[in-house]
Amino acid sequence: MMKENAAMPSLFGSPAFSQREQALQILARTGIGKANYAPPLFKLLWRLGLNCPPPHFLPFWQATLLLSGFFGPAWAAWMWLFDHFFSWPQPSGLVRLLSMLFTGSLFGLTMALYYAYGRRKYRLPKWEALISSIENPKLE
Repeated sequence: MMKENAAMPSLFGSPAFSQREQALQILARTGIGKANYAPPLFKLLWRLGLNCPPPHFLPFWQATLLLSGFFGPAWAAWMWLFDHFFSWPQPSGLVRLLSMLFTGSLFGLTMALYYAYGRRKYRLPKWEALISSIENPKLE
């Protein structure tokens, strides 16, 4: 059996949980609204047991992929419901796929830029820096 490296964040272990709590405390002290630093998607992920970082602590590419991957399909499903509810003409499957990819990508990039701006504006520490301060309190 492979021994888990203590320096690596775990999805289900307590070190990542403490790290997330520390990040949320830092974000609360900045004056950012709670709905902004702990949006519903992330609350859902945390409730499901995934201890991913709050959005301000995600690397740009991860924020882009996560938010694009959520918003694109959600938007496509919403539009499909509207098409059927209002009996609008149905676009082809290719048009739906391309619009889902474009809309999801645009949303993901925009939100990743927004969170990167907030990370820089409030001079937030890197996610990895929170690990070292939890594991070794003398590093603070």
